[in-house]
Amino acid sequence: MKRDNLVRLARFKVSEKRRQVEQLELMMAEFARMAGELDQQIQNEEKRAGITDVTHFAYPTFAKAARGRRDNLTNSVKDLRVQLNAAKLSQEEAENELANAEKLGQRDEMVEERRASA
Repeated sequence: MKRDNLVRLARFKVSEKRRQVEQLELMMAEFARMAGELDQQIQNEEKRAGITDVTHFAYPTFAKAARGRRDNLTNSVKDLRVQLNAAKLSQEEAENELANAEKLGQRDEMVEERRASA
């Protein structure tokens, strides 16, 4: 019975780690999509104003602000990528723990079967 609890806990950990990885991947995709939309808005604003030089005194304020938001999103994606790699490693460790717990459970079942048949 103790092994059952160990296996159940290991399965829970694996599912939790998978959920974390999926959430990070979704966040990264959403941030990348938002950054792409901001890029398009920046291009449209620069085209409308006819100024693409960020240092120009008449560069559109909206485009400047959008650039800042886009850069923040890009940096967030980079930070999330680091977290994603760590989460994937953690998920692999949890999967290995589950495999070991299942093997122990199978071994215990085989030992009990041998005792019962002897």
